[in-house]
Amino acid sequence: MPTEILMPALSPTMEEGTLAKWLVKEGDTVSSGDLLAEIETDKATMEFEAVDEGVIGKILVAEGTEGVKVNTAIAVLLEDGESADDIGTASSQSEPEPGSAPAAKETVPETASETTAAPAPSAPTTADGTRIFASPLARRIAAQKGLDLSAIKGSGPHGRIVKADVEAAESAPSPKEEAAATPAATQASAVPSGPSADAVAKMYEGRAYEEIKLDGMRKTIAARLTEAKQTVPHFYLRRDIKLDALMEFRGTLNSQLAERGVKLSVNDFIIKACAIALQQVPDANAVWAGDKVLKLTPSDVAVAVAIEGGLFTPVLQDADQKSLSALSAQMKDLASRARDRKLAPHEYQGGSFAISNLGMFGVDNFDAVINPPHGAILAVGAGKKRPIVGEDGALAVATVMSVTLSVDHRVIDGALGAQLLNAIVENLENPIAMLA
Repeated sequence: MPTEILMPALSPTMEEGTLAKWLVKEGDTVSSGDLLAEIETDKATMEFEAVDEGVIGKILVAEGTEGVKVNTAIAVLLEDGESADDIGTASSQSEPEPGSAPAAKETVPETASETTAAPAPSAPTTADGTRIFASPLARRIAAQKGLDLSAIKGSGPHGRIVKADVEAAESAPSPKEEAAATPAATQASAVPSGPSADAVAKMYEGRAYEEIKLDGMRKTIAARLTEAKQTVPHFYLRRDIKLDALMEFRGTLNSQLAERGVKLSVNDFIIKACAIALQQVPDANAVWAGDKVLKLTPSDVAVAVAIEGGLFTPVLQDADQKSLSALSAQMKDLASRARDRKLAPHEYQGGSFAISNLGMFGVDNFDAVINPPHGAILAVGAGKKRPIVGEDGALAVATVMSVTLSVDHRVIDGALGAQLLNAIVENLENPIAMLA
């Protein structure tokens, strides 16, 4: 039967998107992996690939349509032997209600091409005779791998099993793991959102204001940070860091790297210092995973990047193993593409630790909100000249930067957080040692 192509969830937080551009037209033949469309999510513009083979029978959502909900049908895919005449019939059919008798469509025979193709077995059924809906390609792959389709959960329309489901069957999470994730999802959805829009608007009757529509990114930021502050037990650790040695060392390196077009920023050193600190204090290199803590081996550091209307936190993987010049180049590339909303999900997901630097805006210090599931985030203020008392008791002037480490107490206790912050401070006040 014709298959509905649904609006995909291209990021964990996506609820709706804009169908920016179709890359196929009605009548085109597509295979698994072919590009179908460009879709704007709350974070970026991404390409959407086909998960099955067939012919584009009908496009249901036009280019440029905004606010298309995830799992909304956007096109119809025809299999071998099907035509556009079958679309109306298929769209009028629906899945049977739980406990009801199987609908008539479950007894409709397969098309000639499905029943005669040798590699594709006939339509499978469960032990009670209920048909298992799966594409011909998915049935062929399952037969080749010796997989039981009744044990595979389909991601296609109405639970239809497609190629990607069969290929991922061996690595799919167990029912126990899925059940463990359910309480967290329920808890997140239960987070209150405050007064209603009407109630707030009523407070400002008679006052001039401009109503600004929330885009997908702003909605996501509001939801995630509200959840973080209400569900993550934050505590805060503060330190001042003397930057004079770092500034002198940075100047020396930049003069030597000028011919290569490399200019290191203070933020590059902060990223490196935090990445090394996560290796020096490995128990703090961890994330909260609902009913467990995941202790990471690599130092994957996320860095907040401000863009118009919101922010991204691209992740620099294995940051402890990269040179300062490599980190600088990668950060510039990620920041540039973040501002153009061209980052792929794997480039802004993951990591165990984040950095938010507002020092460039003249902010002395602030407390950052943890980005779940990270265990901590470092808020970085501006480096400024201050009077200090030296070790000999004499007054002196030094460049000092204030930082605040926000910590998830479920993952990192106070003493462990202090060890992590001390390691960061030590690395930044002795920058040459970071290259050893």
